Amino acid sequence: MLSEKMQAAINEQIKNELYSSYLYLAMSAHCAAEGLPGTAVWLRMQAQEELEHALKFFDYVNERGGRVELHAIDKPAVHFESPRAIFEEVLAHEQKVTALINNLYEVALAEKDYPSQIMLQWFINEQVEEEASVNEILDLLKLMGDKGHALAMLDRQLGQREAD
Repeated sequence: MLSEKMQAAINEQIKNELYSSYLYLAMSAHCAAEGLPGTAVWLRMQAQEELEHALKFFDYVNERGGRVELHAIDKPAVHFESPRAIFEEVLAHEQKVTALINNLYEVALAEKDYPSQIMLQWFINEQVEEEASVNEILDLLKLMGDKGHALAMLDRQLGQREAD
């Protein structure tokens, strides 16, 4: 059984993961409208992945005999300055999510909730991968800029992302 504190913290993280999905979906819509279909695909797949993370937490609360409480999700921005600005925001957001996951792990430690510690290890590892992936794209955007043939090539490459 989950402690009240752990349950509340995970319910908050479900909201955070759903917001991440919503944010990336908004970014995807922006890129599609701006003629960057590959980037839109990459961001939409990222949105789907974040929804899957929310559902992992959702299922975990239920498996542990807890009660899921869904919280309101804020509206994300709908316009973004440039592809580079988008990926800078994605990186900052993923770094925030990493901190949130680390804080959840701290709650699990304090509550001596060993099953939650084990479950959260998957998310800790996932965040390392998330940040590395976005850093790679951002490094390329910094090198090539936000316009021209190089951006078109990167957009094509991003559109080839396959589901994880």
